[in-house]
Amino acid sequence: MATDLTGAPGEPHGGRREGGMLDERHQADFRTQFVREPASLRHYPALVLNADYRPLSYYPLSLWPWQEAIKAAFLDRVDIIAQYDEVVRSQRQAFRLPSVVVLKDYVKPQKRVAFTRFNLFLRDEFCCQYCGSRGDLTFDHVVPRSRGGVTSWENVVAACSPCNLRKGNKSLRQAGMRLTRPPKPPTADEMHNHGRRFPPNHLHETWMDFLYWDAELDA
Repeated sequence: MATDLTGAPGEPHGGRREGGMLDERHQADFRTQFVREPASLRHYPALVLNADYRPLSYYPLSLWPWQEAIKAAFLDRVDIIAQYDEVVRSQRQAFRLPSVVVLKDYVKPQKRVAFTRFNLFLRDEFCCQYCGSRGDLTFDHVVPRSRGGVTSWENVVAACSPCNLRKGNKSLRQAGMRLTRPPKPPTADEMHNHGRRFPPNHLHETWMDFLYWDAELDA
């Protein structure tokens, strides 16, 4: 199957695309600008590896739309190491879409995990920290803000709506509830391991060796 790239938005041989992840205005951080649920990733996303052949990120998984992966290859920022069967065509040539690309320059992994909504859910493995359910999740301050509780890794947990409603502004003792585990700031390694358990809906066969080659083996 072939796709005509002539005049298409984001076409790699055309002019610069405004707001593109690889726009020259963002050269300093283009390598870590990943998105979690973009429409452009539903068709032929490319897995982005660091120069050591490990994914740049598991949370979210480091994926680029194919247009960005091709552009990075033309700018000599990445090497293409695996491809889809899909072929795209420009006015001058035809080539297969990249499924895995590796950066030519190593990016030092971040040690500090940002305190974000997604990362907090991932730390808690997308389940309520009071009852263990996985549906209808929200957040809860263990020590309510009305009682001086702060918004931090140590005081905010994922909670289902029924548990959140039951606890309200009460302390754990007053509500007769307990946490499944004490909340704490996660390490980058912990988040990588959690991220492996919650991959995106799309996992191409060419990604598997790179996603799980360093995973801990079962005894």
